[in-house]
Amino acid sequence: MRYDQEQVTQAFAIFSRLAAHGETHEDDLRTYFGDDAVRGVLDLFAQQVECVIITAGEKMYLVPKATTSMYHVKNDTLKKRYLKASAKNEDLYFMYFAVIVLFGMFYDSYQTMEPTLEYTSLSEWLDQLNERFDVIRGHDEETLARAEEDHEYNWRLLLEKWDQLDDLKETVKKQDRRTQSRLGFLNGVKQFLEDQGLVDDIGNHELTLTEKAKVIVQKYYMDLEHNRGILEFMYQWEEAEVNE
Repeated sequence: MRYDQEQVTQAFAIFSRLAAHGETHEDDLRTYFGDDAVRGVLDLFAQQVECVIITAGEKMYLVPKATTSMYHVKNDTLKKRYLKASAKNEDLYFMYFAVIVLFGMFYDSYQTMEPTLEYTSLSEWLDQLNERFDVIRGHDEETLARAEEDHEYNWRLLLEKWDQLDDLKETVKKQDRRTQSRLGFLNGVKQFLEDQGLVDDIGNHELTLTEKAKVIVQKYYMDLEHNRGILEFMYQWEEAEVNE
């Protein structure tokens, strides 16, 4: 398809705003849906930097779809800003695990495409993580080793890290990433999700998903076969108990 100069210029202007801020305003959204040529050029621009453009509500978002994208949050940034100073790559897997458990709470363990929960709390998120780790802990060594190979995910290391976090510090009034506790860890993950526009803090330590998060989960997150394997492993015992 051939594009004229005005269409390319208009698409680049919108892309520049997306690249600078990660999102853009309603006028750009109307242009995106109203002009097939501009939309095509914008999508091509996004593909070149390993991103996708999503729309939610009255906004457009530029979302990286690969860790190699220049717009992906760098590992070192994640560690310094949201985790403890000595964080390693496995702590990022730990962070990712906490995120998929949180999303699973809203989506009925990933069995539905629409959220079935309006909001949840940090304490409920903590309880759900404890339950997921109990399920994983119930597997024998052979099953865990096989799952680690299939998912490229070190389940035993995650269990060890969770157990290392100090439950005795859960009563500390200020729980942040420097507090070596489970709630302190979750507050760091929560801050990351807020900064990315994926959750809103509605007060009283309660969280709700944003429209941006819902679109990402529906269009991209659930379709990843790797994620599906991880989720099935996390929930399979629970599902077996229900079927019995």
